[in-house]
Amino acid sequence: MTALTAALATLLALILLWDWNWFRGPVERQVEARTGRSFDIGGDLDVDLGRITTIRAADLTLGNVAWSKRDAMASADLLQFTVDVPALFTGNVRLPELRLSSPEVWFEAGEEPGGNWTFGDGDGPGPHLGDIWIEDGRLHFQDAANDTRIDVAVVSRRSRRGGNAPVGIAGDGIWKGEPFDIQGVTESPLELRDSERPYRVDLQAEAGPTRAHARGALVNPFRFRDFDLKLELAGRDLADLYPLIGIATPNTPPYTLDGRLQRDGRVWTYKDLSGQVGDSDLAGTASVDTSGERPFLRADLRSQHLDFDDLAGFVGGAPKSGAGETGNSELTAANRDTRARGRVLPDTPYELDKLRAMDADVRLRAATLEAPGWPLEDMDAHLFLGGGQLRLDPLNFGVADGDIRSTIQMDAREDTIRTRADINARGLTLAKLLPTVELARDAVGKVGGRVTLAGQGNSVAGMLGTSSGDVAIGMGPGRISNLLMEFAGLDLAEIIKFKMTDDRQIPVRCAFGDFGVKNGVMQARALAFDTTDTILVGSGTISLRNERLDLLIRPRPKDRSLLSLRSPLVVTGSFADPDIRPDFKRLGLRGAIALTLASVAPPAGLLATLELGPGENAACGGQYAE
Repeated sequence: MTALTAALATLLALILLWDWNWFRGPVERQVEARTGRSFDIGGDLDVDLGRITTIRAADLTLGNVAWSKRDAMASADLLQFTVDVPALFTGNVRLPELRLSSPEVWFEAGEEPGGNWTFGDGDGPGPHLGDIWIEDGRLHFQDAANDTRIDVAVVSRRSRRGGNAPVGIAGDGIWKGEPFDIQGVTESPLELRDSERPYRVDLQAEAGPTRAHARGALVNPFRFRDFDLKLELAGRDLADLYPLIGIATPNTPPYTLDGRLQRDGRVWTYKDLSGQVGDSDLAGTASVDTSGERPFLRADLRSQHLDFDDLAGFVGGAPKSGAGETGNSELTAANRDTRARGRVLPDTPYELDKLRAMDADVRLRAATLEAPGWPLEDMDAHLFLGGGQLRLDPLNFGVADGDIRSTIQMDAREDTIRTRADINARGLTLAKLLPTVELARDAVGKVGGRVTLAGQGNSVAGMLGTSSGDVAIGMGPGRISNLLMEFAGLDLAEIIKFKMTDDRQIPVRCAFGDFGVKNGVMQARALAFDTTDTILVGSGTISLRNERLDLLIRPRPKDRSLLSLRSPLVVTGSFADPDIRPDFKRLGLRGAIALTLASVAPPAGLLATLELGPGENAACGGQYAE
């Protein structure tokens, strides 16, 4: 009895004096061994024994990686969880409930790939969690190299449908230097235990002027392996995506796109996308491969109705602004500045870092084009970009029942871009090329031509302003308004005749313009429009460098006419404000002669307006007729 009494007394003393804090050290060492990080239980460790045992630990701190300036990666005021004791005897660790009070986690990206969230693998499978509840949680993410800092509040919410509690998320910060906000709901973190089960999210985020709404499912999100998300993107300008995700695009009007975001290895695909960019619809598929030295963008895009103005950013221009146009304040200001300077050729420099930052293979096809004042019908463009070299091959437009086919090459490997353009036009209908000229409405004829230019500069204006090459345009046989030709020659008698009767069409033998281009100046080598009534012969220059016109068009009639004040037409002014007028000096001299003769004998005044018709046919054979 003495031994039994002693044993009972010892057991009672042990029960009365027992302190679970004696186990803090072994628990801390076990966590350190599994994570490779320091672990500290600064408060009490308490256990309520039973078939379902409850364990509570206060003031917990998990250490950080050695390279971080922050000592702790995670902390919590209280961790409470329950353990299914009978399951332990079968080799299973079951935690029916886990609660965290004021947990705080700091995720931090380092200079090397990966971040402080990479732990030692440990041994054996992890525990099976039944339910988790987070009170007043905080999640921080920092990537100093990319100017990113995010602070998010994480709180469990009651589920209306039962089951595990979803998690509400709300926070802000900086993403790639832009103000950032995020809010939404995700499923309970417990759903992450099944790496093959989709983890559902519904999150909305804003970074600067760019907005994103992701809803759908991720598989094993900690590995970012598989995505099946509906992702809506919207913003003022697609170019704003460059600092956020590294995809370089030209400036655009405001856009809204929606599609499915998927991932296969290191290839991210934006599938079945559709939406609007400015006043144009857009659909197709785009993908980014991040496995190479540079991101590789592949896209196959389509538009049923493309507002040509929305493509202005591709050539460094600004889309039109005002009533009926979708724009933003920056593009509106750029357009206003361009008009104020009286410029037509885009002079905004291309950003060399963007041309070198990624590779691309992008095709865009438009079924119809909206381009007021231009007879554009459709488009097919295929862009290749690699190592700072860009090629548009082809860049094709349906124009006035014909087509213009182009190949554009740009080499941006050096500080100044070197460019070459080869452009061929075939089968353009004359009447549709002059849609605003009433007298040309019924004109008949097909126009073609070729442009070969090479230049260097970091804007379209700079490239054309230094370019050299050849420009040729020609038209074969056709028909045009005789009244239009008489207006060109200021033949008053013929104008009055056709105004009092009916205009008629006259045959066009041919038309051609042949220019040599050197250092941005087009010099006319041959310029003529030849009809059976009149031949118009031109000379002069067009300066692509200064955007100035300096042409002289001489009408040479092939018929005799009374009341003719035929005089050369002078084409001057800027591209933005051209001026076409008669040569008033010669016209004034002829008028003065008529007035002098009329003062002597009135019928004699008509002699000064008598046209004897010395015009000769142009050489319409060879390349011009072709």
